[in-house]
Amino acid sequence: MTKALVTCLHLQRHFSKFRSQYEDLGVVTVLPDIPGQQLDSAGMLHLIEGVDAVIAGDDVISADVLRAGKASGLKAVIKWGIGTDSIDKVAAKDLGIPVYNTPGVFSDEVADLALSLLLDLVRQTHRMHASVLSGEWLKIEGRSLAGMTAGVIGLGSIGLGIARRTSAFGMRTIGYDVRDADSGALADCRAEQVPLDILLSQSNVVLIACNLTPENRHLMGKSAFAQLQDGAFIVNISRGPLIDESALVAALASGKIAGAGLDVFENEPLPVDAPLRAFADRCIFTTHNGSNTREAVARINQMTTDILFDILGLKPAHGFKPNRVA
Repeated sequence: MTKALVTCLHLQRHFSKFRSQYEDLGVVTVLPDIPGQQLDSAGMLHLIEGVDAVIAGDDVISADVLRAGKASGLKAVIKWGIGTDSIDKVAAKDLGIPVYNTPGVFSDEVADLALSLLLDLVRQTHRMHASVLSGEWLKIEGRSLAGMTAGVIGLGSIGLGIARRTSAFGMRTIGYDVRDADSGALADCRAEQVPLDILLSQSNVVLIACNLTPENRHLMGKSAFAQLQDGAFIVNISRGPLIDESALVAALASGKIAGAGLDVFENEPLPVDAPLRAFADRCIFTTHNGSNTREAVARINQMTTDILFDILGLKPAHGFKPNRVA
């Protein structure tokens, strides 16, 4: 008997559309109730025994979880999406448990959300909408994107998607990455790769689209904010801990940062007593929802299903090679 644990809420929500695929190949699925967004290490540890593979969301898959899984036959971890920072990839490699993700599958969707947040920040549409609903007629003098400089941190598929959009709005677009980006892709986006200090000093808007690693945690902290121009905007659609929220709060309070558009936070959901909430009139908060469109969810649900079948030797993947990250 082959057994798969599905903890990704996106696949769980639509699993009725895929159930027959699993049943036809004799795969028994476990679809646990997930409190909040994801399971912590203890929750995963409780479910991992006897599982052949996992399709996970942002669940914490620690070394303890992997060791327990290995002892009872775990063959692979499949991450629904791109970011694998919640998976102990070093332990997975040591234990011989491959980890796969789905890169490049929702770059357009996440880039769209980044621009949505940016447009709302510079025009304050959420405040005008609220004023109309309350019987008022608030007029706000916004900012023009054309002529601004957009600094994109992370030049993978999402960062390049953002760069294409900022350039299309008439913004000068510069980008930073720890690796050299493809020159042709940069030219297509009308973007230039620059060192991080140049990006920070020249950007009116910083849009964060890089992976979270131990090395770049709190990349945007007190020192980085000090290098920005006064009145800059920040957009983060990647991972919350890339920003030191206490430093962001201080920068918002001083006016150094004019506003922030955040789809992700250091602690999710955003705590009710989070100091960031005091700046709701200048910030836009969304619910770690960048990839959640009907089209993207259907696409990645099928892809992760195909990866699972392929790595378990049940059925070849449809025209692609599963991407192994550990």
